[in-house]
Amino acid sequence: MKSPRGDRRWFRASAALCCALALCSPPTIQAVLAGTVPMSGAVGAELRTASDQSEAERRARVRLELASAYFSQGQLTTALDELKQALSTYPELADGWNLRGLIYASLRQFETAQHSFERAVALAPHDGAILHNQGWFLCQRERYTQAQAALGQALQQALYTDHAKTRLAQGVCLAMAGQEEQAIGLLSQAFERDPSQPALAVNLAHLLARQGRFEQAAVYIRRVNEQAAWLNAQSLWLGAQVEHGLGDRRAADDLLQRMRRQFPNAPQSWAAQRRAIHD
Repeated sequence: MKSPRGDRRWFRASAALCCALALCSPPTIQAVLAGTVPMSGAVGAELRTASDQSEAERRARVRLELASAYFSQGQLTTALDELKQALSTYPELADGWNLRGLIYASLRQFETAQHSFERAVALAPHDGAILHNQGWFLCQRERYTQAQAALGQALQQALYTDHAKTRLAQGVCLAMAGQEEQAIGLLSQAFERDPSQPALAVNLAHLLARQGRFEQAAVYIRRVNEQAAWLNAQSLWLGAQVEHGLGDRRAADDLLQRMRRQFPNAPQSWAAQRRAIHD
């Protein structure tokens, strides 16, 4: 069995893992619908709360909640229709422009998505969730320097708390840019800060295995695959590759069998079955 390939497909697939583990990417609209953001860009500005909302903004946020729900269910056209009504009612709704960026990115209308994120950041320059989404979008567009800048800004926001997700995005973006050593260092530090985040461990294990550092990779991927709530087809597939790299064919086969049983329709399971036929 070959060591894991380091192409961009793995890291884009890792976004699906993040989503499944309620960690991240592809970026999802954050819990900002009732959040608080500074009323202006000035340092020390008074925080904006629900009592500051106008009637138009409150109506727009109702539409935004519906749009977000439709988006999370993959009903992009319906989500966009609700969002258009929200932004028509209150054009200064930063969260609405953020969601607009996510929808158009999903529709692969990238120029419109980029404009939407830029508008959202202009309206709420201190919103860490919006900065994160913009950064991940830029990373997917292979604009790595700008992506890291936006992700770094997200981490600097005092009210933003989803640091593990953004550090994961930083590490994945570094790896996609071919900066694997820097990615390993960043993900290692992030995992030390928060070892309860399986997506950090999976991506770190992948990079270590890609470099042939299977013993180190095993520490992280075994931790994930030992937790029923954490593992998935991708992590079991990687675990099998790591065990094979260590020379433990039996452990690798056990993981492949678990993957076939638990995730029979996963692409990795079909690949394993084809390999078994030809071996």
